[in-house]
Amino acid sequence: MPFETFDRSPPPLFQQGPSAFSRLVFFSALALLLMAADARLHLVQPLRLSIAAALHPAQWLARQPVEMVRAAGGYVGGLKSALAREERAQQMLAQQSLRAAQVEYLMMENERLRALLGLLPRLQTPAQAAQVIYHAGDIYSRRAVIDRGQVQGVAPGSPVMDENGVLGQVTRVYPWSSEVTLLSDRDQVAPVVNARTGQQGVLYGSAQAAGAMLELRYTAVTEDVREGDLLVTSGVDGVYPSGLPVARVAQVERSGGNTSFAYILCEPQARLGAVAHVMVLAPATPLPAGGTAAAAPKASAAAAQASTPAPAAPAAATPAASRAARARAPRASRPAAAAARASAPRAAALRASAPRRTAAAGASRPAAARGEQ
Repeated sequence: MPFETFDRSPPPLFQQGPSAFSRLVFFSALALLLMAADARLHLVQPLRLSIAAALHPAQWLARQPVEMVRAAGGYVGGLKSALAREERAQQMLAQQSLRAAQVEYLMMENERLRALLGLLPRLQTPAQAAQVIYHAGDIYSRRAVIDRGQVQGVAPGSPVMDENGVLGQVTRVYPWSSEVTLLSDRDQVAPVVNARTGQQGVLYGSAQAAGAMLELRYTAVTEDVREGDLLVTSGVDGVYPSGLPVARVAQVERSGGNTSFAYILCEPQARLGAVAHVMVLAPATPLPAGGTAAAAPKASAAAAQASTPAPAAPAAATPAASRAARARAPRASRPAAAAARASAPRAAALRASAPRRTAAAGASRPAAARGEQ
């Protein structure tokens, strides 16, 4: 008997639902649908928060041996460095003692001048200290995780900085931890202003640049930008308070392929890759609770674009308004206007004949006077 006559299909007892290929297609489509729903509608955010809350004790226990080994190794080497830092701090304290003595007087003088000019007082931004637990292992993004979350009052969009400058902003908040997207991330945007010239710009995280460099984009080649200029936050986005140091210009190229904008690389002031303790500031306009890492840069970029002056209204509106006004004129006045236009030639003829009558009257008066004599 030939082998082609055998039925190779499994018996009905072993048939367990759809085929493997059908299940692969179904679960692939389901995975794509869930990813799109999470990115657009944030439907998985409550589930993510629940999982993070459930795994927090396990993460804490897993970090304890590492923390103990790190603390034991750092105790010996940190003693000598602590003494050196104390000596440097004493020297800096001695140098700044004169400035510290003048702070009270300068603050009082500043308040008097602002009151004299009618300016609003500067807002005091609340802040809290936090510790960096670890850096995210994703090679396509630059993020860090801190030990402060919703329980401690951290909100999405909160600016984060160290002792040198702005580090980034909180883009995702969990109950006892938060994710901070660093300025060097390619999706991060920060409106800045040049402290020397006052020129505003937008600072982007540069994925192509080497290291943790930032890029100041859309700056004309004619702008006065020099190496060493300090860039601080402008505050137009409503997220970063104004006046915080962000970066310093490191490289300016005006002779590249683009003849309209200069290629400007900036070095961040904060230690993006070697920071341990940070300060979390309260944002002026917090992001929604389901905000992600893409929402904060979009808000910053939209605020930076909104700060540009709007174009003036076109002058063609005046003729249109006049035509509309003529169209709205009452119909009763139209016959009167037609009659006035018809009587205009008659009035002109009467005005032309008036000098003739006056001259004839003047000529008849001497004749009448001679007749009386």
